Amino acid sequence: MSDAPESLDDTVRRADPDRWLSTRFIADEAARADVIALYALNHELARVASSVREPLMGEIRLTWWREAMEEVAAGQPARKHPVVEAVTAGGFPVTTLQQLPEGRYPELDAEPFADAEAVFAYLDATAGAVMLLAARRLDPSALLEEVRGAARAFGLAGLWRAREAGLRSRLPRGWDKRDVRARVQAELTAARAELKTLSVPAFPAVVYAALAAPYAAGRKPGELRKRLRLTLAVMRGRI
Repeated sequence: MSDAPESLDDTVRRADPDRWLSTRFIADEAARADVIALYALNHELARVASSVREPLMGEIRLTWWREAMEEVAAGQPARKHPVVEAVTAGGFPVTTLQQLPEGRYPELDAEPFADAEAVFAYLDATAGAVMLLAARRLDPSALLEEVRGAARAFGLAGLWRAREAGLRSRLPRGWDKRDVRARVQAELTAARAELKTLSVPAFPAVVYAALAAPYAAGRKPGELRKRLRLTLAVMRGRI
């Protein structure tokens, strides 16, 4: 059995299989590696809240990531961490990378979000920021307005899946399956209009949002069905 460290591609495939599957549609190997590095960073940030018992420890870890990005923005060498080194070498705007840890601080709060406005502000700062960075790596002209609905739909479905799995959920009190499903469908409807102007090269950055509808409906498609759904979405240019 090999003791070699897990590659970032392997990490993302294990921890974030939906986004990993979407990267298989990126033809350019360098761009694919950069997007994988971005998703690896997202994984590191996303698991902070679930890996600590005290909010203070979570704040310390998120601050470490924020300071790592700030150091690179200030022209200092990247910290000796495979994710930091890979993502800062990927051509992403470092000032934008700095904002990713900030978006995760609300996850340390035990209280649910107060309302839909708070939910979507959180999703825009997390799922939305990651989707936009990936889209711009594939096409620098990609706009936030082209990916917002797709990111919100996928992120909201993810919050619902966490609740169904018995994990801590930040969804507002009173939101049930019907509410979440309706909101996911509304965001997907918005996304289908927004994505009409997104370029073909950038589409792999958003294609995994095609899985939001089955997730919100409580279905758990296997990898083969996921691959088929994503392939059809890429072929049609529609999630």
